[in-house]
Amino acid sequence: MAKAKEKTVEEKLQSLFDLQTIDSKIDAIQILRGELPMEVADLEDEIEGLHTRLAKLEDTLKGYEDEIAKHRSNVKEAENLIERYDKQLKDVKNNREFEALNKELDMQRLEIQLSEKKQRGAGKFVEEKSVQVEATKERIKNKEKELVDKKVELEKITKSTEKDEEKLNKKSERARKGIEERLMRAYDKVRAAYRNGLAVVTVERDSCGGCFNKIPPQIQLEIGQRKKIIVCEHCGRVLVDNETAGIVPEEA
Repeated sequence: MAKAKEKTVEEKLQSLFDLQTIDSKIDAIQILRGELPMEVADLEDEIEGLHTRLAKLEDTLKGYEDEIAKHRSNVKEAENLIERYDKQLKDVKNNREFEALNKELDMQRLEIQLSEKKQRGAGKFVEEKSVQVEATKERIKNKEKELVDKKVELEKITKSTEKDEEKLNKKSERARKGIEERLMRAYDKVRAAYRNGLAVVTVERDSCGGCFNKIPPQIQLEIGQRKKIIVCEHCGRVLVDNETAGIVPEEA
């Protein structure tokens, strides 16, 4: 089987620049979407957290309401006992029985005072937690509305760009297959290192088109000869001449 002809340096540079052009178009689409995907994910996480907080608040609120119900029941029971002991006082036969009943009455009156005090304390907590529950519900409502708006916005942008992005992704995959693995690893590493995703740039005004550091005339000459792959010594980006980039020089 005949061995595939190895690409010349000039062809390799052209392939890299063409891939960079495609990937930059993909980057532009992703910039158009901006931070929306991340914002949607953050809102979903925040809403989930708020629902968890709401459930805990409602459990705490129910606990205080149950406590108030228990104290009310204690008061009612004590009032019934007081009513019963009052009736028994009318039929006492000796001082010892009289004193015992009065002691029971005092205890039940104290029980009422204590239960009512605890009931008031729990009532304050119910008011406080009720306010927090309503505030959390309102916050969830607002966040859910914001999430819907963000999703609609994201969906509109995605629909308007998804076909172009899909085509570009396929073109990028095809272009990558024509570039040797060693160069692809270097290309991807440099792209990942910079926010603008530029790994292949031209020389602009005697400077690197990526980091804008000066490129010596001798190096510029070698870049134009396209005999070897030259990278910027400051940022590591591959440097190509205007012809490779398809830039027609302006006539003097």
